[in-house]
Amino acid sequence: MSTSSNKKINTFHLLNKQSFMLKEKRNAGFRAAEYVEDGMVVGLGTGSTAKHAVEKIGERIRKEGLDIVAIPTSENTKLLAEDFKIPLTTLDEVKKIDITIDGADEVDDEKNLIKGGGGALLREKMVAFESDYEIIIVDPSKMVEKLGVEFDLPVEIIPHWKSSTIRRIEMFGCTSNIRMHKNSIFKTDNHNYIVDCSFDGIDDPEGLSKQLNNIPGVVENGLFIDLADKIIIGKKEGFEEF
Repeated sequence: MSTSSNKKINTFHLLNKQSFMLKEKRNAGFRAAEYVEDGMVVGLGTGSTAKHAVEKIGERIRKEGLDIVAIPTSENTKLLAEDFKIPLTTLDEVKKIDITIDGADEVDDEKNLIKGGGGALLREKMVAFESDYEIIIVDPSKMVEKLGVEFDLPVEIIPHWKSSTIRRIEMFGCTSNIRMHKNSIFKTDNHNYIVDCSFDGIDDPEGLSKQLNNIPGVVENGLFIDLADKIIIGKKEGFEEF
């Protein structure tokens, strides 16, 4: 078979895989949006899966007259919600959040998460912490037996004296890199930096989270422990919940 034919086959398989993943993410996001009810304050997550929930909530507002207000976890989600005419508020203006729908980069069987691949982990954790009920929506590839094997742990740090903070982080057994965007250091919506930390698996997510947050210079880390109430895994046809 020619090299050209091989490239065509590889492209076909790639497009087919992307199509399946899109269906999985959409099925998870649309299912989660069904949990939203009139009168709720809703946290809106960030990322490629969460955007499907935002889309469906916007559709329900338009077609059903769903009466809610929402708190976006990033500037990108804020713009998306505005496009779908979803009324917005902030944590300063409400006493609690009834339900939050967000994605994750990794999920284990105990509903512990790694988040922050999109750089919004601080606002995502603040919203999750204030939520009565947190739904995490993922495609099957995000389910893992152990956190931190395949995906680096994001840690948000202040820019000032960053090298000192990074040295302290690496004392916990990881190698790390400051996240870049194009040719510049990536900055979060809060004007901080993200350090992506490579562990050979994380044995004690709760303990590591506490240790990282005790480092002066660390703003927050991407380990979400005891915050998720329900996981919805999108399938090619339908979904699975636990």
